[in-house]
Amino acid sequence: MALFLLSIVLLVVGYFVYGKFVENIFGIDTERVTPAIALKDGVDYEPMDWKKIFLIQLLNIAGLGPIFGAISGALFGPAAFLWIVFGCIFAGAVHDFFSGMLSVRHNGASVSEIVGIYLGDGIRHIMRVFSVVLLVLVGTVFMTGPANLLASLTPKTLNANFWLTIIIIYYFLATILPIDKIIGKLYPIFGAVLLIMAIGVGGGLVIKGYTIPGSVLVNAHPKGLPFWALLFVTIACGAISGFHATQSPMMARCITSEKYGRQVFYGAMIAEGIIALIWAAAAMAFFNGSEGLAAAMANGGQGAVVHTVSTTLMGAVGGVLAILGVIACPITSGDTAFRSARLTIADSLKFEQKSISKRLYIAIPLLAIGVGLSRIDFNIIWRYFAWSNQTLAMIMLWAASAYLVKFKKFHWITTIPAVFMTAVSATYIMQAPEGFKLSTSISYPVGMIVAAAVFGLFMYKISNQQKSNIKQNM
Repeated sequence: MALFLLSIVLLVVGYFVYGKFVENIFGIDTERVTPAIALKDGVDYEPMDWKKIFLIQLLNIAGLGPIFGAISGALFGPAAFLWIVFGCIFAGAVHDFFSGMLSVRHNGASVSEIVGIYLGDGIRHIMRVFSVVLLVLVGTVFMTGPANLLASLTPKTLNANFWLTIIIIYYFLATILPIDKIIGKLYPIFGAVLLIMAIGVGGGLVIKGYTIPGSVLVNAHPKGLPFWALLFVTIACGAISGFHATQSPMMARCITSEKYGRQVFYGAMIAEGIIALIWAAAAMAFFNGSEGLAAAMANGGQGAVVHTVSTTLMGAVGGVLAILGVIACPITSGDTAFRSARLTIADSLKFEQKSISKRLYIAIPLLAIGVGLSRIDFNIIWRYFAWSNQTLAMIMLWAASAYLVKFKKFHWITTIPAVFMTAVSATYIMQAPEGFKLSTSISYPVGMIVAAAVFGLFMYKISNQQKSNIKQNM
C-alpha cells in the first residue's frame, strides 16, 4: 500500500511542479481575451466558472476509461502504477494542456484544425475524418453499453431498446442545446459522484489494511501478454488518451482566462490519473493479485469488479454509487462525443452554429449514423479504437511540438512523449490481434525504427526551419 500512496503523492506533486513548468513554457497570457468572451454566442461559446469547467472536463475525458481501463491494466501487476504516474504527469496531462490551450489560442478550434495549423493541410484533412469517425464510434458504443446495463436493472418491459431510445433522445438534446443548459448543470453533479466513489474506494483500501501483491519490475499478466506495448494501450484514459484532445476544445470555448488552463486541462488529467490509480490498486489488492482478478473478470467483466469492490468497501450506498457511475460515465462521454463531432464538422465546413437550424443540419445525420451503427456488433471494430486513440494522442503531441518550435520554446516537453507514443502506436499495431499479428521479435524493432524515423524527420524539419530563419535575418 505504500507504493499506492506514494503514487498519489507523486501525481499531486507533478501537478504543482511539472504542471507549473509546462505552463511557464507555454507562456499563458492573463490579459488575453479568451474565445468564451470574444465569441460568446450562448451556445458553444459560453463563459463558465473554472471549477465547473474542471468537473465537466473531468467527466468529458473520463468515461469508463480510468475505471475499466485501469482494472484491465491491473492484470499486469503493480507495474501499471508506473505507467499511470509517469504517463499522466509527463505525457497525458501535457497532451491535455496543449490540446486545450492551443484551442484557446485559436478561437476554440477543434483538434483537427489545430493539427492542421501546425502540421499542414494534408494531415488536417486526415484528422478531420479520423477524429469524426473516432467520436461517432465512442458515442455509439456509449449508447448501447449503458442501455444494456439499464435493461438488466429494470423490469422486462423496459428493455434495451427502450433505454437506447431514451439515451438517443438525451444525446440529441445534449448535442444541440447550449452547453450550459444540460451539460453545464448535470456534469458537475456526476463529476462529484465520480470523485466521491473513487475517494471512498481509496480510503477503504487504506483504512481496512489491504495490501498489493507483486512487484513493479514483474509482468504479472496471467496470460503472459507482452508488457510493451499492450499496457500502454490498455491503460489510456488514466495515463494518456487522444480522445481527450477532441474534448478539450469544448471547454476552451468556456474558459474565461488563460490562468485557469493548468487547473482545467492539466488538473483534470491528474485527477483522472488518481482515479485510475485507485481502481488499479483496488483491483490488485481486493482479488489478491492478477490470477484472482482474472477469475473475477471472467464472471461479469470489469463491471462486476466495480460492483463487488464498491459494495464491500462502502456498503449498499457504495453499490448504488457504483452502478450510477458505471451508467453515467459512458453516457457523459457519449453525449460530448457527438457534440464534439458536430463542432469538428462545423469547424471544417466553417458552418456557424449559433442558429438551431445549422446545428440540426449536422446533428441529425450524426445521430442517425450512430443509431444505425448501434445495431452492429462492435466486438471487433471497437478493438481498433484502442490503437486509434493512442495514435491520435501521438499526432496531437507532434502538433504541440511544432507549435513550440515555431515560437522558439522548449519543445522537448512534448517531443519526448511524442516519440514514446509513436513507438507505442507502431509497436501495438504490429503485434495486436486486430493488427499485423507479428511476434515481439519483429514488432519491437519495427516500432522503435518507426519512432526513430519520425523523430529524425521532425529534427530535420527543425534544422531546415532554423537555417531558413538565419538566411531571412542576414
